[in-house]
Amino acid sequence: MSKPIERISEWSQKIENYQAVSWDRLPEIYLYMDQVLTFMEKQLSLFERDEHAGLLSSSMINNYVKAGVLPRPESKKYNRSHLALLTIVCLLKQVLSLQDIHALLKTSLDTQNESELYDAFCKAQKTSIEEVCKRVDSAAKEGDSTLTKLAMDLSIEADARRVAAERILSEQQKGTIEKNLSK
Repeated sequence: MSKPIERISEWSQKIENYQAVSWDRLPEIYLYMDQVLTFMEKQLSLFERDEHAGLLSSSMINNYVKAGVLPRPESKKYNRSHLALLTIVCLLKQVLSLQDIHALLKTSLDTQNESELYDAFCKAQKTSIEEVCKRVDSAAKEGDSTLTKLAMDLSIEADARRVAAERILSEQQKGTIEKNLSK
């Protein structure tokens, strides 16, 4: 096996075994920004493109609060709900705009609380990761050309799923606006 294939296989095994911190294991105490960043770095490190590409910064968190995607911290301290929502935002922002993530979270939180939303997100993520890792492992055994084809297939699938998600969110937002106008 070539070095790149070995690294891909190693990453695939690590991420397949990844388990987001469960809701009841998220810190119950309030955290300051630097503590949040340290926690989130550990939570998200396997999802970075490489070791030097962080998924979160303090300015990003501040922007999420300003945009209403995250609730305001209490006395500059963040709680378990913030950490759960930040995890979701950081992983979805790779696919959806912040506006779409905000709409998705807002709609989801109309029917479930933060812990239910977070648990459902983690379960869906785990299922998807396992499915993709099986495909990666199989392609890695075949070699570079099969991995390249898989990268293309996964990219096409990701785009198709992104387009579908955006359309669903757009139509739901239009429906909400129409419903409010007819009142």
